[in-house]
Order: sequence, then C-alpha cells, then structure tokens
Amino acid sequence: MFIAIDPGLVAIIVVVVVVLIIASISVRIVQQSSAVVVQRLGAYSRTLDRGVHFLVPIIDRPIMTISLKEKVADFPPQPVITKDNVTIQIDTVVYYQITDPKSFVYGVDRPLNAIENLTATTLRNIIGDLELDETLTSRDTINAEMRAILDEATDPWRIKVNRVELKNILPPRDIQEAMEKQMRAERERREAILRAEGEKKSAILVAEGEKQSVILRAEAQKEATIAEAEGRAEALRQLYRAQADAIKLINEADPSSAYLALESLKALEKVADGQSTKLIIPSQLQDVTSYASVIAEALKPISKDKK
Repeated sequence: MFIAIDPGLVAIIVVVVVVLIIASISVRIVQQSSAVVVQRLGAYSRTLDRGVHFLVPIIDRPIMTISLKEKVADFPPQPVITKDNVTIQIDTVVYYQITDPKSFVYGVDRPLNAIENLTATTLRNIIGDLELDETLTSRDTINAEMRAILDEATDPWRIKVNRVELKNILPPRDIQEAMEKQMRAERERREAILRAEGEKKSAILVAEGEKQSVILRAEAQKEATIAEAEGRAEALRQLYRAQADAIKLINEADPSSAYLALESLKALEKVADGQSTKLIIPSQLQDVTSYASVIAEALKPISKDKK
C-alpha cells in the first residue's frame, strides 16, 4: 500500500528548512564583553559588538570570536642569568586585555606565544643588568619596567598589558643554602646586638639608679643638717632672748645690794661645784657685793637702750 505525497507540501517543507538554515547562518548573536571579526569574500569586513547581527550567507564569514575581558597568562619558569653569573629560574604572570579585535587577529600570528617569547627576552635583558641580591629585592622595579616594555611592544597588536608580576624567583640549590646560612648568621648577629644593647641599657639604668640614690641620700643628709643647724640656731636665739628678758626684768626690778650679794654667793656656789682644782675666793665678801653692784649698774644702760 502506497501513501500519496503531495509534491506541493514537500516543496513547502524544503523551503522552510532552507530558510531555517539560512536564518541560522545569517543571524549571529554576540555576547557581552565579546567581539566577532567578520570577513567578506576573504577580506576583513567588520567587527561585531554585543547584540544581534545579520550576515550574508556564503559571502560573510565570522572567523574568530574575541573576548574583551582582562586575561591572565601564566608562563612557565625561564632560565635567566644575572649580572654576577648566577642562573635563576623565574616564572611570570602577565595580565593583558585586547582593545582592538581586528589588530589582534591580523597583527600577529599566535599572539599568546608572541607575548610569552617577548616576556622571556625582556626578562633576560632586565635581569642581566642586575645582581642576584638586587633581583631578589627589586621585584616592584622589575615588574614596572617589564610592563612598560611589553605594553609598548604589544601596542601595534592592540594588546594592553595592565600588569606583570614575577611569580617565583628560584636560585640554584647551593645559592639557596648559602643564603639561608647568611640569613641565619644575620639573625644571630642581630640577636647578639640586641642582647648587648639590652645589657648596656640595664647597666645604664642600674648606674642611674645608684646615682639617683646617692644624690637623694646626699640631699636628705643636707636637708637634715640644715634643719639641725636651724634648730640649734633657733634654740640659741630663744636662750639669748630668755637671758635678755631675765636681765631686763632684773633691771626693771631695781635689785637691792642684799639680793646682789645673795646672787654672788650662788655664783660662788656654782664655781665651787666645777672641775677646777683651784678656787680663789675674795678676801672680803664685801668686795664681791661691790662687784655685783657695778655689774648691775653697767647692765642698766643696756636695758634702757634696748627699750
């Protein structure tokens, strides 16, 4: 049993399929941060940005889709010889971005390989002018110099080199051991210096403490001596003031001859109580009284002058 097929339906189906195929070929959707380079009959035609685009079938052909995002190229270690003839291994990381897809496609063949070779040659030229110690301590300088050189060299290809980083610097094993010994010796030297400085500061502090202690003891003794002297002076002033007051009171009382004779006898009594081995007593007690009267008369003008 055969089913009859309408030739008109078959023709419609074929036309629809052809239209779908042509539509799928001619319509191109470009994603965000991407670009498509289109050739027309083997020559550059245009660059498609993000969005929907229509191509002429068979005549227009997209040859490459370019990502406009920043990319990272991690290159393997490269042997480099320093100025002091030490071979070291350095691997680099390059951050770059494509700014013009047309120049990137038509400017250089295998751009990533070109960047890697350019990075290796630039690194050898820079490290060749530096010694090993300078290489280990000048990463920022090397990074900046390499970025400037690579950015200038890749500018015709419209590749923007944003950053270059030296990932690892690996000296030979014997150099690493020597560096470790040097670092260990340097740490021991610093430790010895710190210990010596600590002992020095400790000795200085002890000496300063003893000095302050001596100064404080001397000042305390000085103040005590001054206070003692002032106390003695004040005591003498009080004693002399009391004696002056006593004399003043005696003069004001106008003592009689009998009182003076009595006081003379008391004076003789005190003299007799002394340590002297000889004692001279006036032959006439009357003379002693007369001496006392003379002394009393001599003291009166002094008392009047004081008043």
